[in-house]
Amino acid sequence: MTAKPVTPLVEMDRAEVIAGNGFAGQDILSVSQFNRENLAYIFDKAQAMRALVETDGMSDLLRGNVLTCLFYEPSTRTSASFIAAMERLGGSVIPITQGVQFSSVSKGETLADTVRTLEQYSDAIVLRHPEIGAAKIAADYAEVPVINAGDGAGEHPTQALLDLFTIQQELGRIDGLKIAMVGDLRYGRTVHSLTKLLTQYDVTLRFVSPEILRLPLVVMNEVIDAGIPVRETHDVADVIENADVLYVTRVQKERFVDMAQYEAVKDQHEITIELMAHAKERMVVMHPLPRVGEIHYAVDHDPRAAYFRQVRNGMFIRMALLAAVLGEK
Repeated sequence: MTAKPVTPLVEMDRAEVIAGNGFAGQDILSVSQFNRENLAYIFDKAQAMRALVETDGMSDLLRGNVLTCLFYEPSTRTSASFIAAMERLGGSVIPITQGVQFSSVSKGETLADTVRTLEQYSDAIVLRHPEIGAAKIAADYAEVPVINAGDGAGEHPTQALLDLFTIQQELGRIDGLKIAMVGDLRYGRTVHSLTKLLTQYDVTLRFVSPEILRLPLVVMNEVIDAGIPVRETHDVADVIENADVLYVTRVQKERFVDMAQYEAVKDQHEITIELMAHAKERMVVMHPLPRVGEIHYAVDHDPRAAYFRQVRNGMFIRMALLAAVLGEK
């Protein structure tokens, strides 16, 4: 195996980032690859992609490029978002988003051999996998860029990018905000990735979860080391009045071995219209979706409910990433 050269995005100077060539051909595996400068670059490109979609619907920027979406776990938003992003840029998609259990994986094929096979047809691979570190393994073997679409309870970098972009779009800034994360903070990879990104900003963080679903110590230590003011609590009522952003996650049943533990905590935090009556007039409620009861449907009618706008932002962010990774012309 010949490993492709990888230059961490954070090592690129500003001129390269603004030119876009800091992303060309790169794997996107972790939010640790991003700094404030290249985040601003991606956000600017996402804005341009929004304008493109709203005026022309699509472009031929990536015509002739093929993207493989390889999803070992169920996905609706992430897989559809990447497919829509690629097709709106004029490219094509090989969608392996369901039935992976009936593929060569069921015959014992390794992840390494699967990606080395699929890269023969593709210019990039988007991978979702239940094991932490799977995206890095795939990238070590693939000659084409690999984009991490979620690796177990590890990271979900493109979700974190669209979450941060949504906060900026909704509130006009990131610095100075009070951000509360609610729900499954132990297994919630979206929380892990977004928290790591937020350590680059001047924010205050509040973590709300059942005791058994507290944020992992390794992530909490990153927050503390970054000097971010932080506090933990078990009650949403403790944070609702001051929060600028309420980032809610579901309790992930699929991560539990003991179903009794799941049943004990699954309904511990619910966002209701009664609770929202105590929130700021200008704030946002976000959720990576899917939800399973933690945000009541009545809240959908509140203009502060941003989760479906958040979904749409995901397409623009992924368009920007694909354009940058596959090489802008």
